[in-house]
Order: sequence, then structure tokens, then C-alpha cells
Amino acid sequence: MILAIETSCDDTCAAVLDGDDLRASIVSSQIEFHARYGGVVPEVASRHHLELINPVIAEALSEAGACLDDISRVAVTTQPGLIGALLVGVATAKAIAYGIGAEMIGVSHLEGHIAANYLPPEPVEPPFVCLIASGGHTSIVKVLSKSGFQVLGQTMDDAAGEALDKGARLLGLGYPGGAELDELSADGDPSYAAFPVGLDKPGNLDFSFSGVKTSLYYHLRKMARPELAAHRADIAAAYQSAVVSALVKKTIAAAVAAGVAQVCLSGGVSANSALRRRLADECDARGFRFRIPPPELCTDNAAMIASAARFREPVPFPEYLSLGARAAGGFPV
Repeated sequence: MILAIETSCDDTCAAVLDGDDLRASIVSSQIEFHARYGGVVPEVASRHHLELINPVIAEALSEAGACLDDISRVAVTTQPGLIGALLVGVATAKAIAYGIGAEMIGVSHLEGHIAANYLPPEPVEPPFVCLIASGGHTSIVKVLSKSGFQVLGQTMDDAAGEALDKGARLLGLGYPGGAELDELSADGDPSYAAFPVGLDKPGNLDFSFSGVKTSLYYHLRKMARPELAAHRADIAAAYQSAVVSALVKKTIAAAVAAGVAQVCLSGGVSANSALRRRLADECDARGFRFRIPPPELCTDNAAMIASAARFREPVPFPEYLSLGARAAGGFPV
């Protein structure tokens, strides 16, 4: 039985996984605390993790009908993320593992997003190509086995979720911006304007979203207020379409090049309606099997960390006491 902890950003998460049986997955969101600032404040996130981590773990164990003595392994997110937030989770995991004599496993947050695809109700078997798109990360990965994968492309600057959130802020929308932008775009015409996305060259599977934000900024500067008010939905739709087009185009190109029959989508941006629809349509047209984990397994959660931990070697005591956290980085070597 694995107890997993995830504190890479602003959600305090704990889960209990017993084989393939996800017995509990608890997520305590901090959105209301960060909404007033228009984004996540690292120091605020860390302080709330300190307050919430023990109650969240206790709730996960209670829901699972388990106690700490039932746990044989403790898994925790070690990278990437907000360093202060990560350290809260890592320190807590070490203390629990030491106290109950359990082994410990450090997991990459990005590896967790891949492993979310291995959980019920529709577990996926490799090989497949996975697009991981979230507020902090954007990568395309060829998954060879449950313990092995190859990074085919990744963002060179901003993540797709960050680009959507900042585009929403430029348009004067609320927080979280990506969801607000998606809702507004439903009433807009995506052909109203053309926003360029970087690295748009055949064979290049990397992403660059910093330029599209700049393009939107200068586009809005040229508009008079009445014109902007009349076409805000059209601009939102065109901007979102540019970001989504880059994600879909490169994911399909990666799947074709990799010669796989399955495409998976993970990460918080998977909630975007345009991305889900367009990637599903392209996969259907190409004959690819398309899968997305349930919404609660796409956003930050500890169940995906527990899932990934099943396929990594545990670290015994006292070696795990030297386990650290890294704000940068992504996939384990």
C-alpha cells in the first residue's frame, strides 16, 4: 500500500493506492487564497501547505480505511515546482517514512501526469504518445513502458497553460484565467485574428509560447476600447486557437513519427474544451486511439504520484534522508 503526497504548486494532495485500487485521493485547493493576487504566490502556497498537509493525509487514510501501519511505501513529488511547496511535501514524507519504517520513492510531477493514464477506470497500456499540458509544463513524450519514456518535445519558454492564463489576464478576465478564456472563446470567432506561435517548422516538436503572448499584447494596444469590447470574445477565440493548434499539430506529428496507435492527454490544460475536441477529432481522422484520464486525475493530485511510484525503485532508510527537491527540471534521468 502506497501513501503519496503532492505539493508541487498550490494544491495540497494525498492519496492511498493499494495495487490497482485507488482507495483515497484528497485534494485541498488554495484557489480562493490566490485569486485576489491573480495568480499563485509561492510564499502563500508554502504556508498553506504547512497548515493543510497533516489534515489532508489524515483524511486520505480515513477514507481509505487504513492507518500508517498499513503503509509500506511513501511516495512524494520532488520536482519540478515551487521549491518551498515541494520541501513541505518532501519533509513530511521523510518524517512519515522514518516513523513507520517504510521505504520512500521520489517522483517527478511530470512522470506522475503520464502515470495517471495507468489508473482506473480506463487504464492505458504502452506504447503511446502523451501530451502533458499544464500551467507550468508542456511536453510530448513517447511512453515505451510503464517505467520508460522518451521526451520528443517540450516548451523552450512558457507553458501552454501559462500562455492561456496570461492571455486571459491581458483580456481582463478573472482567475483562473485558462477556464475564463475557454468560456469566453465559446462565443467568439477564431478566424477574427491570426496570432503566430513560435517554432512552427516541420519536424520540430518543441514549443514556444512567449511570442504569442507578445503578439496579443500589441494587438490589444492598437484597439480602441469600443472595438475591444465588441470583439473580446473573438480575440479570445483566436488567441486560444493559436495555442491549441500548436499543441494538436505537434502531438499528431509526434504520434505519426513514433509509429504508435494511441495518444493520451494529461495535465490541467486537458480541461480546455477546444483542445479536447480538436485533438480527439485529429486522432479519429488518423485512426489513433485517444484517451484522457478523468478530470480529477488531470489536475494536480497525489493519485498519479502513487501510480508512478509503483514502477520506480524505492529508496530504503537511511538513503532517502538525502532526498531533495528541485524547482527546475522535469523527468528523472
